[in-house]
Amino acid sequence: MSTLITNIGELTTNDPDLGRLTDAALVLADGVVAWVGPASSAPAADTRVDVELRAVLPGWVDSHTHLVFAGDRTAEFAARMAGKPYTAGGIATTVNATRAASDDELSAVIARHVAEAVAQGTTYVETKTGYGLTVADEVRSARIAGEHADEVTFLGAHLVPPGADADEYVALVAGEMLDAVAPFVRWADVFCERGAFDEDQSRTVLKAAAFKGLGLRVHGNQLGEGPGVRLAVELGAASVDHCTYLSTSDIDALAGSNTIATLLPACDLSTRQSLPPARELLDAGATVALASNCNPGSSYTTSMAYCVTTAVLQMHMSVEEAVYAATRAGALALDRADIGHLAVGARADVHVLDAPSATHLAYRPGVPLTHAVWRKGERVR
Repeated sequence: MSTLITNIGELTTNDPDLGRLTDAALVLADGVVAWVGPASSAPAADTRVDVELRAVLPGWVDSHTHLVFAGDRTAEFAARMAGKPYTAGGIATTVNATRAASDDELSAVIARHVAEAVAQGTTYVETKTGYGLTVADEVRSARIAGEHADEVTFLGAHLVPPGADADEYVALVAGEMLDAVAPFVRWADVFCERGAFDEDQSRTVLKAAAFKGLGLRVHGNQLGEGPGVRLAVELGAASVDHCTYLSTSDIDALAGSNTIATLLPACDLSTRQSLPPARELLDAGATVALASNCNPGSSYTTSMAYCVTTAVLQMHMSVEEAVYAATRAGALALDRADIGHLAVGARADVHVLDAPSATHLAYRPGVPLTHAVWRKGERVR
């Protein structure tokens, strides 16, 4: 079954040869983009959808979420809004609730949030473990995550469990826990931050994961300047996420590497941190991605549009840069060449806005603009 999406007012392809097209059309077939070009030249298809001069984008690629969780941290958020600083320690609250939840409860939570994201134009979702912190609970989280998310990351090194010896826990994460979880995940991550894991501990986990054949990701430089960015670049991690506080050498290192700087502005706003230096990163030549960091403690949103709007209005990114960061650059952060763009052969992930151009994402902040969504060629909204 093929579908012709036609009468597109503005088509963002994220393809260097195609660029941004007007009066355009797409043909979707067998889950991929089969044709793209002027609407007047479009071939016939089994189904024709006229989008009436609306803007069309690739679906959002959310490359950083934490969706396998239970419990509620509203009180922590309220306290933070009243002036209490954010620390990594609040993760333990979610760990306790997640361990106590049933498989069905955890599955329902992740299914609900993925559906919520898809309804807003997100067509590809990465999510992490990290709220189990025992071998059995991390395996369970990875298994359940894989039933709903497109990509799963092992984050046993999220926090040292209360009462545990840090070095003993690192040995567990890099050994027995990694061995047990590896069959269920594609990536490994570590929270390299004060209050979580230091540089040596983070390196131990990441090198063990690389030896196991997993791709690498790093939570780094969220609460202050630190070794996260440097370590990610040194080990060839696909991305380093947060990047809220960067030195000039950090920016230069990212610009001179293939490691993507994934920025999480919804988290920075929720924790009342500074927003990351997106303009400086882009001007230096680094590749910048945007992601939601959806989690119950520091960024409880699935709205990639909110992240794009924030990037434009408060981080000095252009609309084109922000949309690219939330689509194609997110795909690069996941080492995927088939998503985040709408050239022939790309996965048929399509987001139709109820607006004539992508500029309306920032021009009309807070307004829900998703009109229609195709995911792997199937209309899901």
